[in-house]
Amino acid sequence: MDRPAAAAAAAAAAAGSEGGGGPGPVPAGGRRPPRGAGAPAAGSRQPSVETLDSPTGSHVEWCKQLIAATISSQISGSVTSENVSRDYKALRDGNKLAQMEEAPLFPGESIKATVKDVMYICPFVGAVTGTLTVTDFKMYFKSVERDPNFVLDVPLGVISRVEKIGAQSHGDNSCGIEIVCKDMRNLRLAYKQEEQSKLGIFENLNKHAFPLSNGQTLFAFNYKEKFPINGWKVYDPVSEYKRQGLPNESWKISKVNSSYELCDTYPAVIVVPTSVKDDDLSKVAAFRAKGRVPVLSWIHPESQATITRCSQPLVGPNDKRCKEDEKYLQTIMDANAQSHKLIIFDARQNSVADTNKAKGGGYESESAYPNAELVFLEIHNIHVMRESLRKLKEIVYPSIDEARWLSNVDGTHWLEYIRMLLAGAVRIADKIESGKTSVVVHCSDGWDRTAQLTSLAMLMLDSYYRTIKGFEALIEKEWISFGHRFALRVGHGNDNHADADRSPIFLQFIDCVWQMTRQVSDFKYISDLTV
Repeated sequence: MDRPAAAAAAAAAAAGSEGGGGPGPVPAGGRRPPRGAGAPAAGSRQPSVETLDSPTGSHVEWCKQLIAATISSQISGSVTSENVSRDYKALRDGNKLAQMEEAPLFPGESIKATVKDVMYICPFVGAVTGTLTVTDFKMYFKSVERDPNFVLDVPLGVISRVEKIGAQSHGDNSCGIEIVCKDMRNLRLAYKQEEQSKLGIFENLNKHAFPLSNGQTLFAFNYKEKFPINGWKVYDPVSEYKRQGLPNESWKISKVNSSYELCDTYPAVIVVPTSVKDDDLSKVAAFRAKGRVPVLSWIHPESQATITRCSQPLVGPNDKRCKEDEKYLQTIMDANAQSHKLIIFDARQNSVADTNKAKGGGYESESAYPNAELVFLEIHNIHVMRESLRKLKEIVYPSIDEARWLSNVDGTHWLEYIRMLLAGAVRIADKIESGKTSVVVHCSDGWDRTAQLTSLAMLMLDSYYRTIKGFEALIEKEWISFGHRFALRVGHGNDNHADADRSPIFLQFIDCVWQMTRQVSDFKYISDLTV
């Protein structure tokens, strides 16, 4: 059985065939032309996936096949190097780095400590002696006795915890540290005690790996490299909404949140129903957790069915109601003439939503929203996902028990949760494409599971997001601009290893995307981009 291509994908059972027919690329302008006369309807079923036609590039059938393939027992090998871009190979070319006398530095990066005669206790090749360099961006170890050189290049942002350990077996005058990484590795180093006292290896690593906990700034603010492309302009919200055919008679591009007073975790530019007044929108915000009102993420170019996202309503234990919120959701439904129903996908477990309701949160009742159907997707919370990743790390590093591999993976529930996310996204895409029905997606606050589901569904529905440029826009839009708390979830720059807010939310999304790239050939970027 092949081992995973990378630690992050170690849990990912990929497998099945790579065929499967995704839709073709979107023409210039990002829109697919209307279907010609005599073409099958969007919701029709055909005997072959390859024969399906869709204006959005959605093939709900291959999405459904993807779910079944996700839990395959085979572990995929790595993608062949022929598919890796020249620039990407250059970034991963460890041999070039090893040939340099000193640690290679990025513009703005500075060396904080250099220590010779450090021993790296590698779980695969044994003890390796070399020179350790600590900068304000990375930990760089290079061997001195091996040909070719052994190089360990670890960005400090990958480090979750640094601990002192005993190293008596390497001499009475030795000490050591263990570096627990977020990419599932545990790294052990041993060195002479006087070197630690003189150069402060442990202190330097702690200081620069966790700058926010030590009154320092993140390295990103010291990074001086100039790029030919202005990254701030990679994603333009107005251009993206225009690509989708907005504004139209039912939806408007609004700057009501330009000063972030309506919702400080939403983008400045949002899309809301044309008929909704700003005063009513403010009342809806007051009824939604963190002020995260339902706003449009994506619209079907033919049926006008939409994906809107938000947070939970604050109904509380007394079933509080808000007429503005009820009217608002009715307006969202009315904007789609193809359906007289609105599907609300609540990502949470029903029992958890009930608990949230007792604490002041809750969900939409059928009595208050008579034309809405509430569906719970039963996806677990951030704490369950964090524990799943911890179990996964235990079985993949430093070694794999081949005899019990499948049962060990099953015991982590990682693939089960990946499957649940993909299955939820397929249900959303199916309602939009086949059911021509608008959907609302939320969890509790609308910035974790909601982002996972909307972005995955949009990947399935719109072939533009399966291009590199489109994928960039998707992450900027659904994750960054809509307030996913990246730094908090990964503990970036923070030394609180046990922080309960840490969770592999974005990692799960990337794993889901990796699964999709392994199952269909329509993606314009290879699966290595997500590893």
